[in-house]
Amino acid sequence: MNYSSLLLDAMSWAREAGAVHMRYFRGNELDIQSKLNDSDVVTAADKAAEKVLIDHIKASYPDHSILSEESGEETHGSGFRWVIDPLDGTTNFSQGLPLFSVSIGIEHDGETVVGVVFAPYLNELFHAVRGEGAWLNGEPVKVSGKTALDKSVVATGFPVDKDSNPDNNLDNVERVMPRVRGLRRLGSAAIDLCYVAAGFLDGYWELNLHAWDASAGLLILEEAGGCYTHFRTDRNISVLAGTPAIHDILLPMLSTGK
Repeated sequence: MNYSSLLLDAMSWAREAGAVHMRYFRGNELDIQSKLNDSDVVTAADKAAEKVLIDHIKASYPDHSILSEESGEETHGSGFRWVIDPLDGTTNFSQGLPLFSVSIGIEHDGETVVGVVFAPYLNELFHAVRGEGAWLNGEPVKVSGKTALDKSVVATGFPVDKDSNPDNNLDNVERVMPRVRGLRRLGSAAIDLCYVAAGFLDGYWELNLHAWDASAGLLILEEAGGCYTHFRTDRNISVLAGTPAIHDILLPMLSTGK
């Protein structure tokens, strides 16, 4: 099936949502609110960007299902589902830090077939269609090909319940950090995955993500020659991604839970 029209729409709408981000960024109208706790926040920009995306999807593809971070799921029977994070990296955004993105994954019969991630401040647009490679601003990207952990730079993140749940990834950090060239915490899972895809990072893992965080980025990673494993089954989406060699080195180092 040709998914080009879906891709073009997703790219256009991601840029439009990114423009919404930039109208609010470092401004005085963020209206920052807590969700689960003070580590899990939402802003007016999240909601405004989400409205742009959902309005476009409903107008152009009224029989497509939608799963979005802020509004939840709306199900229809076409076999297509849009999995969207209208602003991934809200904590960065709310602090005035420039690493944040729009993430749009499109599933067909349960398989992600289109992925778009746009970081508007950086003007970086990643995209992939299953079987057609991964791209950054129209240029093909590939994972780094690193094979030695001590020459690798990897990223991670921490679950929003880190204050109350001791299963908070610090044990993994303790094992991995001494063995890598560098460890980073960028604050946007979608960007983390795309940066592994582009070879800017060599590996990445995180606990307790959700579909909207990872849907697009995992497809982009795969199409760039990377690989990933869901290394936990008890903490929502807990994923390790990397070059094939770095993935295989890191996997036995990470806790698999209880």
